[in-house]
Amino acid sequence: MSAYQKEYQWAQNEPESFWKAQAENIDWFEAPKTILKTDENGIERWFPDGVLNTSWLALDYHCEQGRGDKKALIYDSPVTETKRTYTYYEMRDQVAKIAGMLAAQGVTKGDRVVIYMPMIPEAAMAMFACARLGAIHSVVFGGFAPNELAVRIEDAEPKVIMTASCGVEVNKVIPYKPMVDKAIMDSRWKPESVFVLQRPECEAELGQERDIDWQQAYDNALPHACVPVLATDPLYILYTSGTTGKPKGVVRDNGGHAVAMKYSMHTIYNMPQDGVFWAASDVGWVVGHSYIVYAPLIHGCTTILYEGKPVRTPDPGAFWRVCEEYSVDVLFSAPTAFRAIKKEDPEGEFLKKYDLSKLKTIFMAGERLDPPTLEWVQSKANKPVIDHWWQTETGWAISGNPVGVELMPVKAGSSTKPIPGYQVEILNELGESVGPNQQGFVALKRPLPPSCLPTVWRNHDRFESGYLSQFPGYYVSGDGGYLDEDGYLFIMGRIDDVINVAGHRLSTGEMEEIVGGHPAIAECAVVGIHDDLKGQLPLGFVVLKDGVKVDALELEGELVGKVRQEIGAVACFKHALVVERLPKTRSGKILRRTIRQIADGEQYTVPSTIDDPSSLDEIQKVLNS
Repeated sequence: MSAYQKEYQWAQNEPESFWKAQAENIDWFEAPKTILKTDENGIERWFPDGVLNTSWLALDYHCEQGRGDKKALIYDSPVTETKRTYTYYEMRDQVAKIAGMLAAQGVTKGDRVVIYMPMIPEAAMAMFACARLGAIHSVVFGGFAPNELAVRIEDAEPKVIMTASCGVEVNKVIPYKPMVDKAIMDSRWKPESVFVLQRPECEAELGQERDIDWQQAYDNALPHACVPVLATDPLYILYTSGTTGKPKGVVRDNGGHAVAMKYSMHTIYNMPQDGVFWAASDVGWVVGHSYIVYAPLIHGCTTILYEGKPVRTPDPGAFWRVCEEYSVDVLFSAPTAFRAIKKEDPEGEFLKKYDLSKLKTIFMAGERLDPPTLEWVQSKANKPVIDHWWQTETGWAISGNPVGVELMPVKAGSSTKPIPGYQVEILNELGESVGPNQQGFVALKRPLPPSCLPTVWRNHDRFESGYLSQFPGYYVSGDGGYLDEDGYLFIMGRIDDVINVAGHRLSTGEMEEIVGGHPAIAECAVVGIHDDLKGQLPLGFVVLKDGVKVDALELEGELVGKVRQEIGAVACFKHALVVERLPKTRSGKILRRTIRQIADGEQYTVPSTIDDPSSLDEIQKVLNS
């Protein structure tokens, strides 16, 4: 039996014994006597009588262990030309004072704090400060529109908002304070205080009675100790887009989260404690919560907080420069970041300028890793490239290649195998398990492992109806896919990305894999559009690599031929349109549903998470032409 199989079967057959052993790797104030218990809603909860503090685990514990002088956080901001390093001592002391300034405004255990900040060290410190007090933070991506911020304020009902005067992007400064003021004005819930951290690029006017200058409050604050909380007490709420348009508040608990974060750093990422981990994401997303802020510091290594882009800050060598400069062991980002690099530097000329000898592994998540991107990064970086699949709701990977246990062979298009603790099954519409290579609903058998959401904030019915009620005994991920004969998991996209062509259920993800393999194409999206005769037909949108000149009709013919050759005439793939860019969320996910609605002439709402609204106009223009 392989090392992976041993670990996996232990977690599957004896979950309480397995997770008790993992829980012993973190520093509890009171170690849990009960490992798993069902709550009043019938939901399984981990370590319910354990007492701990997440800020203690990530900061104070390492200082107590004599490791306080080690680098905890590196801040690298090409957009402001700033670099700073913080030791564990410095992080602990600054976090304790920020907790003190929150406590001075009456923030106590269980209170909510909304954090609306750019990618600066104080954003991570604010999160730890809330954790230190037992307050529940809800980070909203800096730059979200006031309406979206207002919705989250109304739902979370924060006592305090923490913000900065502005965000800085390439050739652009975005004032935050006017957006916060508008959101508060539009919200039925009014926070008592707003802390504003002034940035020199654009200082904010503090005219409201509730406004507090961050620096002044910090200077006057007394350090605050860590407040003990139960493992089942919420650490944070993170809002994810809901199908109804009203965001869902995913609740993350303290204990299960801490245990899973610690376990994942070794098992999935094989991170040494003295290593440097870089998740090139944003603290507003779940990847930022888990792998910029919490997991690396709970594990005791160095984390990088990067305020920049993969390209144009200043060039497509940005990621490789950071890896060389800080001796990064593990790089983790979304496939879309590497597609952007590939588009601007298809031959990898910028990569050749940097010494990547310290870089061990590149991980990707956030969307399906298409084989052309996998192959390009593997060939140019000459490093293992690991796809892993997870969700905001789980907080860590459901499936992946657990490098710390056993590096398994990579299969292009697959996120490898379920991580120990997760029991993945493929179900049909009746809730029955299907055999190898048969597509269906990707579902997780309960109990879910630690860190997975136990509820939706103040709306447990929505949690039950959205995730648990379709197939009793299972959590439904919303994704479609299959397990092959070797137990490798292939995620083919959201269930609504499966199209029905004349009764044949076809995966748009599979078509994208074929289309994206064309040498002229940087990235693509395939959506199903309405057809009176066949129900739906696939329509492709493609973005060309920089500098590539092709005849659009000739390219379309080649792509149609490729899909016909690899899937067959049944796919009915007949059209591929060239666009400058695809509409995406700020985290890099392609807005396929919105593209489909535009193509079908349906009414659509511009998603709050969109990166560039003008990209939707371009889709419309190309369709009209």
